[in-house]
Amino acid sequence: MIIPASSLLGLFDLLGDKLPDLIASAIFIFASMAFFTIFGQRIQLWMILRQVRTSVDKLKRMRDKGRSMALEALEELSSGEGLAEKVDRFLEHFVIEPESMDPAGVVWKLERILDVRKQKFLDEVRRMAPEASEAEVRNLEGLLEAALALNTLYKLVRHYYLLGKRTASFYIVVQLQMLMPLIMKNARAYADALMAFRHGQPIGDGVGALVAAKLMHGHPYERLVEETIVARVELDGREAYVVKAEGPGAMVGKPGEAVKKLLEELGDAVKAVVFVDATTKLEGERTGEVIDGVGVAIGGPGVEKFKVEELSLKHKVPFYAVLVKEGLSDAISPLRKELVRAADVAIERIRSLLAEVTQEGDKVIIVGVGNTMGIGQ
Repeated sequence: MIIPASSLLGLFDLLGDKLPDLIASAIFIFASMAFFTIFGQRIQLWMILRQVRTSVDKLKRMRDKGRSMALEALEELSSGEGLAEKVDRFLEHFVIEPESMDPAGVVWKLERILDVRKQKFLDEVRRMAPEASEAEVRNLEGLLEAALALNTLYKLVRHYYLLGKRTASFYIVVQLQMLMPLIMKNARAYADALMAFRHGQPIGDGVGALVAAKLMHGHPYERLVEETIVARVELDGREAYVVKAEGPGAMVGKPGEAVKKLLEELGDAVKAVVFVDATTKLEGERTGEVIDGVGVAIGGPGVEKFKVEELSLKHKVPFYAVLVKEGLSDAISPLRKELVRAADVAIERIRSLLAEVTQEGDKVIIVGVGNTMGIGQ
């Protein structure tokens, strides 16, 4: 189609003085598109790096707070020199997992490494705070572990931040930005845990131990295995062996080893084993909700859980679980009133469960799993 020259001249006459402005606008639009095409990703990278840098600074403040709080707690119980250097060395501690290329026996290797780690940490604390009682040593060790976790988070995030900044890798920085809300949520949980361990307050993870303590309160108990006690309690006509870590220091004990020993002693007389523990809730679920389950409810690296599951084939005893829902921040921060009330609900749920699956006169084992800091017997 050919446009007559007269029509073009008429169009120019119609636009008149507006033509230069239209040309300038078109040039500006095309220049802007070219600019953002070439430099847009770099601008976005710069903005994301600023956001991530803010989170890195917050993590550093949390890390420093954990270090200073641990140092203050140790100084109250020690007159030694060089505490700051010892704390810094503790915060850089790491564990090398056992070789799993050949999985046979890897659980026992892992247990040995974890036992050595725990003993080393406790010995370090005893040397730094020679005037501390055994319960205080356990709480200080928990405080230092929370500070260690914050230090690890900070260093890991800083590593990827600097790596993304140095290489100008958009994809490294974007992935870090997407993960930052979850990382900061975990960091705030560990920061809340600092105060709990500093003052030896019960934490949310101890709700299972709280249930066991309520059941065994006023009854004689004895140490069954390392850091773990048992009390024989009459519960609705059943002979219940209630197991928990020995408080009130920050201990989790060896619940799997305790159940293993009881099953080897009592044999087929045990008609049910009930585990009471905290479980992670999903977003939107209520903190303190009590639910039932089947299986061995022992968290952690899996060593204690493995010990009990090994016996399930031999003794054919059923394993049940009563779980209390809570978030990560609830688990390692001071015990909330919702979880205290949930402990009483869990006891009633245990009674109902035993009435359904056992008869009067039967022997049962009830295991309160979790950190028993601030929770006695």
